[in-house]
This record gives sequence, structure tokens and C-alpha cells, in this order.
Amino acid sequence: MDATNRARWADTLAVFDLETTGIDVDTCRIVTAHVGVIGADGEVLEERAWLVDPGVEIPAAASLIHGVTTERARLEGQPAVSAIAEIIDALADVACRGLPIVAYNAAYDLTLLEREAQRYGHAPLPEPAPVVDPLVIDKAIDRYRRGKRTLTAAAAHYGVSLPNAHDAGADAVAAGRVAQAIVRAYPELAAIAVGDLHARQVDWCREQAESYQAYRRANGEPEFTTSGAWPVRRQPAASVAATAVLAAPEVVAGRFPDRVDPDALF
Repeated sequence: MDATNRARWADTLAVFDLETTGIDVDTCRIVTAHVGVIGADGEVLEERAWLVDPGVEIPAAASLIHGVTTERARLEGQPAVSAIAEIIDALADVACRGLPIVAYNAAYDLTLLEREAQRYGHAPLPEPAPVVDPLVIDKAIDRYRRGKRTLTAAAAHYGVSLPNAHDAGADAVAAGRVAQAIVRAYPELAAIAVGDLHARQVDWCREQAESYQAYRRANGEPEFTTSGAWPVRRQPAASVAATAVLAAPEVVAGRFPDRVDPDALF
């Protein structure tokens, strides 16, 4: 598909990524974040980055992934209470400008951000839409492709350079470029208004979660459950007030819970 026929919504995209202390959205904390904007050729037009002191120990397993240690976060990081507010404001700004927000595995990043907002008493990001999630879209349009569906794997499949995986800035920009590459590879996506694409992703993510849950139950885990809510997985009302005081035993001990999709983050 040539540039004149490319989906207009993909010409300018907001991009978003978090690196964190783990993979459980209810307990882990933000360590680094990136909010930016890319143009039609994937060029970076705007960028803003945060290094955050999460207020808890960063497990060695997480530090090995993104390179930020507890010591560095405490020495150089911005207090989480102000950083979270700024990240929410940055995303609200690009949303108000009508830019789709691209996040790879958006339900992880946007849900975690909402939990952090609750933890520090901030108003959460207003219902984020439209969101473009290359992970959900890729699984829907190329369902039977073998192999991993991590960002690194998707970038390689679609010919997008990702030289510094698990850096929030590199991952955010790569996710945006993967979204643009998917549009080029599948011209039918160009005919879908981005608001309609958002709605389709809600359905696709639910269907993907149902399929994954059925697979796990059929393979020795009859009680396994997972959520297909997208792009934010809401807490039950009774749990919201407790978020600010919940301990994070899996995170502090450096152990990750096993109830996550293997495409989650790491």
C-alpha cells in the first residue's frame, strides 16, 4: 500500500510504554515511563521520559530486564506521587489532541497506570480511547502464526528495528512503528476508522483471553482464569480503596505470579 492510501489515523501516533517492578498490575510499580509522538514515517516528533523511585525494592529479576536498580531509582528517580501525575497528564494531553495512543499489550500498561493513580490519590486517565494495541491486532489478523508475540518478536516479524528492548522509550517508539507496519501489511485496516478499530480490539482481546483460558484449562489447570477486559482491567469496587495500602509480596520477594498471559511483558 502506498503512502497516499495509508490509514490517516496511523500518520501521527502517540506512543506509551512502562517498565516496572514486575508483571502483576495490582502490586507492581512504575520504574520508567515514556510518552511520545511519532510521524507517518515513524520519526520521533515529541518525547518525554520519566525515571521513577517506586518506593519499594526493585527485584533483581526486573532490574535484569530494564537495567534500573533500586539504588539508581532512589538516587536519580522522581518521587512516584508526582511522576504518576505527570504521566497521566501527558497521556491526557495527547488524547485531547485526538491522537491514538499506541501501547503494546495496552491492558497491562494502562491498568497498571490506573492502579498507581489510585494508590497515590490521583484522578485516573479518563477512559482512554482510541487505543491501538499491536499485540491484540497482530493476534487477530495473523492468528495462526507460530512463535512468540512479544514486542521483540513482532518488531522482527514486521521489520521494525528495536535495538534497546525493555527501554521504555525504545519500546514505545517500536510499538508505534509496528502498528504502522501492520497497517502497511494489511490494507484492510486502512479502511477502519480508528474509533471502530478500538471497538474491535475490545472484542478481539476478550476472544483471545477466552481462547487462552480454555487452552490452560484443557491442559491441566481446570481453575485457571484470566481477564479479557481491554484496554483497562477495572478492579472490583471493594478492592479500589485497598490499593493504597496493599503490600506487594510477589514483587518484594522477586517472584512473579503465574496468572498472566506469557505475552505480557518480559
